[in-house]
Amino acid sequence: MDKQNYDIPLHDIKPLLEVQEYSLYYLLGVSALAAFVVGAVVYLLIKWFKNRNKFNIRKEHYRLLNAVSFSDAKRAAYDITFYGSSFSDDSPRHNEMYKNLLSRLEPYKYKKSVDSIDSEALAYIDLYRGMIDV
Repeated sequence: MDKQNYDIPLHDIKPLLEVQEYSLYYLLGVSALAAFVVGAVVYLLIKWFKNRNKFNIRKEHYRLLNAVSFSDAKRAAYDITFYGSSFSDDSPRHNEMYKNLLSRLEPYKYKKSVDSIDSEALAYIDLYRGMIDV
């Protein structure tokens, strides 16, 4: 047998090139993004569960303001004054309306016996209730 020559020059075949592998970096990036999203969801869920049953004085005063009974005009005037003060600082318009409401309720407060609240004062009370945002 003839001895074959393996040192034949190859002109058409290029040498092997080193290929950069980025899949580890992609995996780490996607893993970090997923960890961030899961952490954010857990944080928001904890915050939601923590604040879910938190007492809100504005909501409570709004509920009590809407539940005021006008059968006792004196008690109703005091209750509306007390519960309405929670919302008087919301805007200048609320503050002005609250002051106007106080002047309308003044005749029903500091007397031993009072008449029932007139329709004009009731209209102001309803208007003030409608302005409130809780």
